[in-house]
Parts: sequence; structure tokens; C-alpha cells
Amino acid sequence: MLLLQTVNVVRRFGAETLFHKINLQVQTNSRVALVGRNGAGKTTLLKIIAGINPPDDGTVSLKKGTTLGYLAQDQGLDSQQSIWGELDGVFASLHQQEAQIHALEQKISQLSTADADYETTLKTYDQSQHDFSSKGGFTYEARIRGVLHGFHFEEPDYQTPINTLSGGQKTQIALAKLLLQAPDILILDEPTNHLDMDILAWLEDYLKSYSGALLVVSHDRYFLDHVVSEVYDLDQRELTHYSGNYSQFMTVKAANLKTKWKQFEQQQTQINKLEDFVNRNIVRASTTKRAQARRKQLDKMDRLEQPTTDDSSIRFALTAARQSGNIVLQVADAKIGYDNQILAAPVNFEVRNHQRIAIIGPNGIGKSTLLKSILAKTELLDGQVKLGANVQVGYYDQEQQVLHPKKTVLAEIWDDHPTVNEQDIRSLLGSFLFVGDDVFKLVHELSGGEKARLQLTKLAFEHANFLILDEPTNHLDIDSREVLEQAINEFDGTVLFVSHDRYFINQVATDILALHPTGITHYSGNYDDYLTQLAKTKQTTDTTISSPKQPSSQTEYQLSKEKQKEQRKLERQVTKLEDELTQLEENKQSIETQMAQPDVFSDANKLADLQAKLSAIETDITTAENSWTQAAENLENFSNKL
Repeated sequence: MLLLQTVNVVRRFGAETLFHKINLQVQTNSRVALVGRNGAGKTTLLKIIAGINPPDDGTVSLKKGTTLGYLAQDQGLDSQQSIWGELDGVFASLHQQEAQIHALEQKISQLSTADADYETTLKTYDQSQHDFSSKGGFTYEARIRGVLHGFHFEEPDYQTPINTLSGGQKTQIALAKLLLQAPDILILDEPTNHLDMDILAWLEDYLKSYSGALLVVSHDRYFLDHVVSEVYDLDQRELTHYSGNYSQFMTVKAANLKTKWKQFEQQQTQINKLEDFVNRNIVRASTTKRAQARRKQLDKMDRLEQPTTDDSSIRFALTAARQSGNIVLQVADAKIGYDNQILAAPVNFEVRNHQRIAIIGPNGIGKSTLLKSILAKTELLDGQVKLGANVQVGYYDQEQQVLHPKKTVLAEIWDDHPTVNEQDIRSLLGSFLFVGDDVFKLVHELSGGEKARLQLTKLAFEHANFLILDEPTNHLDIDSREVLEQAINEFDGTVLFVSHDRYFINQVATDILALHPTGITHYSGNYDDYLTQLAKTKQTTDTTISSPKQPSSQTEYQLSKEKQKEQRKLERQVTKLEDELTQLEENKQSIETQMAQPDVFSDANKLADLQAKLSAIETDITTAENSWTQAAENLENFSNKL
């Protein structure tokens, strides 16, 4: 059943059109994602759909009686009530019903069976009990407790005033309240901000079983993959609908774009041939009729537009100026914390060259503190941190304190590298989307996303061989995150990072370090591998007397190195075949260009020779494509086994 529909919705800002032709539908029980680049207008569109702002043109229709709930980005509750009092207020109507039931109970106790209204009162009481039960009157307290537990608020927290909570906690309570209200359509703008992995996993399960429909904007690709079944892509000011989750949408979008380019290029080739024939033959009496026929064919042709997409993505590579030793970092018996408050201890781990290690754990456990302790920005309460030979550290700070607020974007980079030519610095800044007068903006005037890109620019300039990254995907849109993933995977150095982005961890990590109050635990592989290993550990029976002997760290390291070596071999094979395909396509295009030349086109012998070469190249392309497909499958299968 259709609950909500937009028809040709338009939003303008002055003379600029932010988006137009917006046609979107939300059905009963839909799980819909709205995706697009930063600045595409996703939040603006959500506000129009939610009825907060009107469209400039077009209509938004809501089925009669449909309830709608909207949670803005980082929208915290501003309330003087306690956590429990605020959420309990959602069920005010049930409290009224409960009071009416108690009043009826009191009345019944004062009546005798002989009273005239006894039967009527009894029937009213039975109906009220039934209505109360059907609306959740006997379960609403359990629902409140369940949702609060999901957000890691327990009974000692229930009476905490909301105005004393942190901004992130206020947003969590706002989301909890919306979930308990259970509107027919739940509209959420970046609901995963400020949530740790345990809460995210709980929220995903909750939303999967949610009785209403969901429309969500999120940069969390792992969340989208596990929750949504439809995607609307806001790109080039227009909206396109796809079935499936985020990963399926990306695959189909890429395939569609490739098909459109092929169709466009084929038509352009045909147009060029027709135009060339017309130009060469229109003035000849013997061929003018054929040329005129070709011209009519051109005039009637429904010409395809050149496929376009918003390609304003950051472009960069991370390179190391020199190689470090095999042992990059050793942390021994460390106590992590501050002001003598221990967050985690003892922490012991080792980082080796070419590992990409993700540190995970609940909010407040000390992940960022651990990174700052390694960098000597925060003092260890106890223990030792030792960097290996030839290690040069590059640091990405999620708090963005490494940036100087009063400097310009250009000065932020140039002051650190005064001997570098200004044009080279501006060229690199341009690859991070700082173009024209953007380089003269003051740092404190930049958005969170712009500051994130500036930090990445600094990192790319340092050529460090050991990168320590604290939440590097914060403030980045999905496309920028994917570019960062590629840069890290191609980086010939070592990476230690903290992230809540499970999709990012899956794409990048070779190892996981799970931080907990009693220390740190190592897991081989990415986030999904970590979940698998965790599930196996939980399945271990209590009757197990002793756990199997674990392989030594040296053995684990050797096995990991061999797997990484094999993976790099497969990656090189795929890259080699991609380069070969590119060269073959260029050769094919060159021959086709020659064949279209007038002197060749009219020479049957030359044309036949070139046609033979073209056929041979097309055969080579088919062979290379098959080889590339097999190599890519081998690489994917190998990566899935890591």
C-alpha cells in the first residue's frame, strides 16, 4: 500500500536548482535509503518529505491517517525531564486508559450485582481492559527498558535528567523516543552518528523488524547493506530508483553507466560515419541522393546524451618516502587512561610492517586515548610504547586539532613545506577539491568535511610509512570514503586506525584489535571475520577445560605475511590485465579512426587489412576480458577467505 509519494518536486536556491523531477514512493513496510554526495540536497529533500519545508514546485502526498516521525541529524532532546519520564510520556494515552480502568475497578467494588448499571459497568470494564491490552498497556514498560538497554542506558540511568547528558546521548534518547512512538513512516537523517558498534548492531536488528516503513539517509554503508531493500540515488539534480541494498545499488549503477557509455559511443561512431559520408558525397551528382538519405537519417536520429555523473571526488595516493623495519610498534603492559582513571589495562600488542590494523571497542573505552598515548600526546599511566626502526609517523586527528584555525588552506600546507613550489601545492589541494579562491579560506571557516579533506592533504604530503588514523571517515561522504579505502589499500606502508565504520574496516583491515577494560584481543581478518570468530568463541561450551594452544605471534605474523603476499600477487595480475585491456581498447580505437579516414575508406585493400587487424584485436579483447573476469573472481574469493 502506498503511504507517501512525491511528484516532480523541485527545490531552488535563488537562480540555482538544487534538484528537480523528484519522484519517490514509500510503500507499507518499505526500507528505503536516500543516497548522494554531500551537498546534493538529501537533508533538504527529507525536510520537504517530512512537511517541515514546502517544495518550490511539485507535490508531496501522504495517505490519510498516516503518521510520520522525523529525526534530524544530531537532533538531541532539549528536556528537563528524566530519561524515563521523557520516554514514559510517549504512552500518556495508556496512562489515561489505566486510570479509567482503576476508576471502573473502584466503581465495581462499590456496586452489587442487583444494581441497574452493574452489567453495563462490567462490560465497559472488560472492553477497556481489552483495548488497554491490545495497545500494549501491559508491555510498554518492557518496551521502554528494551530500547534503553539497546542504547546502553540501564536502570541506574533512568532518573538522569536529559539536560545533563552529552550531545550524542541526547540524540540517542531522541531516537529512542521516536522508535517507541512507532510512526507509520520513520524518517531518519544520519541516525548512526554517535553510536558504537554494539548499538549499531542492535539498531539494525530493531529496524529490520520495525512494523512501519523506513526512509533513511546514512553514510554508514554497512548499516545500509543490512537494513534497506531500496535505494534512491540523488545525482545530477535528479532521483533514480534501484532495488536492493547499497552494495547491489552500486553494482547496478556502475553497470548501467558502463552500458550507457557503450551505447553513446556506438551511436557517436555511427553519427561520425554518416556525417563523414554526407560531407564527402553531398556535392557529387552520382552520390548526392544517398548523401541526402543519410542526412535525413541523421535528422531523425534520437541522439543520446553523453552519460554524466558527479565526478567531483577527491583524488590522491598515499606514498611512503622510505620503508620501515619489520617491527613498526610495540606496546607493552600499557595502562590507558587519564587523571589516574584506568580505562583499559594491561594493553599488549605489536604492529608489523604492511599490516592495516583496526582498533575497535565501545565508546569511552579509550581508543583515541590509546592512539594519543602511542603518539606521546597523552601520557601512559604505566607501560611502554616503542616505535621500530626507520618509522615515520603520520597522524589523522578526528578532533582536527592538528589544523591551525587562523591559517588559510594554502598556508596550512605551504608553511609545513616552504620549499615546495606553490603551483605543486595548489595542484594537490585541487585533487582534494580545494580549487580557485577556496585555498584562501581560513581553516576555522571550513566545514567538517572540508577540514577532513585538508587533513588528508597534509597526510598525503608527509609521505610517512606508519599512518595512525583516528576516525578518518568522519565528515567524508561515501564517495570520498571509497577513495580513501583505495588509497590505504594501495599504500606501501603500515596503518593503525580507529573507526566505527564497519564497511570501511571490512574493505581495509588485515587485523582487528578489540579494546576492553582488561586489555586488548587480536583477531585476524576484517570486521566480518571478527564477528565470525567472536560467534565461534561464544559457542565454546563450558565443559571445555583448556583452550587449544594458540599459535605464536611469530607464526601468526608469518601466516599473515604469506596471505598478504598471495593477495598482492593476485592484485598485480588483475592490474596487469586491466592495463592490457586499456591498451587493446586504445589500439582498437586507433584502427577504427584509421578506417574512417577518407583515403582508407575508399581503398578496399587497406580497409580489408585494417578490418583483419580489428577482428584480431577484438578477439584479444574478448580473451583478455575473460582472463580479467577469472582473475578478479580469484582475488575476490581469496579476499573472502582471509
